[in-house]
Amino acid sequence: MSRTATPRHYLMVRPTYFDVEYSINPWMDPGKPTSTELAIAQWGWLHDLYADLGHRVELLEPRAGLPDMVFAANGATVLGGRVLVARFRYTQRTAEADAYLDWFGARGYTDVRQAQWVNEGEGDYLAVGGRLLAGTGFRTNPRAHDESAAYFGVPVVGLRLVDPRYYHLDTALAVLDTDEVMYYPPAFAPESLEVLRELYPDAITASDDDAAAFGLNAVSDGRHVVLPQAATGLIGQLRERGFEPIGADVSELLKAGGSVKCCTLELRHA
Repeated sequence: MSRTATPRHYLMVRPTYFDVEYSINPWMDPGKPTSTELAIAQWGWLHDLYADLGHRVELLEPRAGLPDMVFAANGATVLGGRVLVARFRYTQRTAEADAYLDWFGARGYTDVRQAQWVNEGEGDYLAVGGRLLAGTGFRTNPRAHDESAAYFGVPVVGLRLVDPRYYHLDTALAVLDTDEVMYYPPAFAPESLEVLRELYPDAITASDDDAAAFGLNAVSDGRHVVLPQAATGLIGQLRERGFEPIGADVSELLKAGGSVKCCTLELRHA
């Protein structure tokens, strides 16, 4: 199967202040040592890879005291040039929203506002096939789904997450192409799993080990799929489907419960 890459526009945040100072997900343990230097190196490799693949990458300046800002995907959802900035659930991250409001405002985006309800951006909103798949259960308030549907003018399909290890939708599901996804079935409530099976009967499904390696926290341009290198089962399945998987070492960032997709906010202008 021939796959075609589409140039993308991404926003990233350098992990200048990366650390695990608190715990707001099961992966975070402030008692374990972290290396900001290693996090910067791993992030830098990912940043440079996107550029090598022909994608445009812009940077938002990190702010001291916000160690999770590296996870840019959580900061907003951008669709059709409209920007809905996150409203974070936990107080440790709420100040990040101001940085995104400032950045988009300074760059000429005219339709920019912060969500009314708790809404953690592309952590819980994934665009695929003319719709938004929207996660809830641990972070994003289900009332935010209606708000997003009205703001963006697209159908929003709510999906309830039930495993606290996969607290954002982008840890349990990845968009591969216009109407193709891969996901981890046990992360979803039975009714949501039924919806996914109906919408995507040919989806790739992840094993327990690949999900735990954050293999679904992946970024695809329609041909290249960047994902953690430890997700070997998914890498094999992707090759069988004609994709070109690229394994990334983001082990230091995983200590904060984030990986490839978490570091990457896509700016969609159409």
